[in-house]
Amino acid sequence: MTAEQDDPRRMLGSFIRVQRQMANLSLRQLSALTEVSNPYLSQVERGLHEPSVRVLKSIAGALNLSAETLLEQAGLISGTAKQDDKATESAIRADPRLTEAQRRALLTVYRSYVEANAVES
Repeated sequence: MTAEQDDPRRMLGSFIRVQRQMANLSLRQLSALTEVSNPYLSQVERGLHEPSVRVLKSIAGALNLSAETLLEQAGLISGTAKQDDKATESAIRADPRLTEAQRRALLTVYRSYVEANAVES
């Protein structure tokens, strides 16, 4: 295991960075959307700071993520995934053909689809 995998702040920061990059936003653009300073967001992405719930909600809104997804990534709430969801997520995490960034991206997309379908049901 790498140090990043052991540090929840770095994992959260990496997750936010990947989501920002997938949204094709620069750090400055995200800063403007969230009304959080550019240097602070940079430190969050590098795992140097643990953002408040307010900042996490603001980031989630700017990245078109559910607040629950980001709060779960931050370890502030526990997931409500069913057993099948856990099996799918475990398979994604275990696939050696994927990079860590690809795994995180796939997990985010998967969770968003599951969440959207739960709302529609």
